[in-house]
Amino acid sequence: MENKKKEFQKTVNIIALTLVVVIMVVAAFVTDADSVQVSFWALVPPIIAIVLALITKEVYSSLFIGIVAGGLLYSGYSFEGTVNHVFVDGIITVLADSYNVGILVFLVLLGIMVSLMNRAGGSAAFGEWASTHIKTRVGAQLATILLGILIFIDDYFNCLTVGSVMRPVTDKHKISRAKLAYLIDSTAAPICIIAPVSSWAAAVSGFVPGETNGIALFVSTIPYNFYALLTIAMMIALAVSQRDFGPMAVHEKNAMEKGDLFTTPDRPYAETGDNKVSSKGKVIDLVIPVVALVVCCVIGMIYTGGFFSGETFIDSFANSDASVGLVFGSFFGLLITLILYICRGVLSFKDCMECIPEGFKSMVAPILILTFAWSLKAMTDSLGAKEFVAGIVDGSASSYMSLLPAIIFLIAVFLSFATGTSWGTFGILIPIVVSVFENVDYTMMIISMSACMAGAVCGDHCSPISDTTIMSSAGAQSNHLNHVSTQIPYALVCAFVSCLCYCIAGYAKNPVLPLIVGLAVMVGLAFVLKNNSKQTS
Repeated sequence: MENKKKEFQKTVNIIALTLVVVIMVVAAFVTDADSVQVSFWALVPPIIAIVLALITKEVYSSLFIGIVAGGLLYSGYSFEGTVNHVFVDGIITVLADSYNVGILVFLVLLGIMVSLMNRAGGSAAFGEWASTHIKTRVGAQLATILLGILIFIDDYFNCLTVGSVMRPVTDKHKISRAKLAYLIDSTAAPICIIAPVSSWAAAVSGFVPGETNGIALFVSTIPYNFYALLTIAMMIALAVSQRDFGPMAVHEKNAMEKGDLFTTPDRPYAETGDNKVSSKGKVIDLVIPVVALVVCCVIGMIYTGGFFSGETFIDSFANSDASVGLVFGSFFGLLITLILYICRGVLSFKDCMECIPEGFKSMVAPILILTFAWSLKAMTDSLGAKEFVAGIVDGSASSYMSLLPAIIFLIAVFLSFATGTSWGTFGILIPIVVSVFENVDYTMMIISMSACMAGAVCGDHCSPISDTTIMSSAGAQSNHLNHVSTQIPYALVCAFVSCLCYCIAGYAKNPVLPLIVGLAVMVGLAFVLKNNSKQTS
């Protein structure tokens, strides 16, 4: 049976790669380097990468093939031009970008901290403590959700911190890694996009031209951010009712009945485990480092925003450089952790230094995926994907005015899914929305901005090349494509209901009625899908 599955997957992979080759050959005959600019062809490379990843289950090769496809289209199938564009304009350029490098440094520092907490016995001690206080699967999931809500500063920080803290707890209660990754992902971007004090609020406010107080405008969009609100509601309802559906139901069944937290054979983080756990570890050896990390990251972010130069707390967040702030915060959090462990005698200096390469190794997979995802985005940018989508939105703005929030939501979903970036979607669509509605209908501008933000988060949730999705897989130490495939059905349910909410909001111009209708429809859909899952299992 296992050999048949392998043969079938091999056949599927060959067919998928053949289709990609056919698409690129067709493109070579029907297009040239100029005609692919600012056209649908600009979105073909990420579509190829995403489809290949979902079919072949090979994320690295799929991303790289998408990058090469972008290079071929950009250069007009010139060998030299393709190689230069892929490596010089793509991979090397994204790794030379200071913001990207800051995120990678932050990842490495977080990996080192997690390795230290594991070796010091802090994670194990917390797991033991939690097992006496959190006695059910529902309680473990709700605790994960609560921690995710409390860490609203930044989605990257949220993903890795919640994962490292709650993984021992969810493992004890036989919660699948795919479910943990879903809980992490659903309390990362959806929480940050409705938190006034977060790196996301700062980013959105920076994309609003001509507004003196972007944060105040951001706050007014929160009640209309239906996707974020519905995602949080669905996540809590699933945790309480234990009514999973789709591929997630299979993962949860395997975890509960067989103790298999992964379902698939792949164990991407198995080789990074550390068996040298200190017997002196206590709960404070996890709590103090995490609290120090949170405090230091907040201070680091407001420092980069000018708080210590006279700016207000809110304005300093709005002006912050999240990449640099998180590096500062994670470095000083790491320093405090090292001092704590050495002074308490939990770890020797040698043990602490051994955790540095271990922590780095644990982050190799997400670093590689992020690098390829950023390079793929560089390909779409060079082909004019932003301008192509902006033209579609601008062209539809004059008609279907009341349905425009729903249209913007769907466009944002597609753009964020194809490019793997929420912030890039904000940067493209929000200025267009503001220019269309600013002096015409302020309420519609707020609703449409919310639709853009909600759609960007939704596409981000569904996309295997999204950095937040990658971080959630890393935080849960889950197979990345398992996380994507189990989360997509939940995201699509919320997306469908959110689109309906925006159709209603465009006419009602009030968030209450659409949200009530949305919650009722979502409960009905979840019930139907759960029953269908039972019948097919």
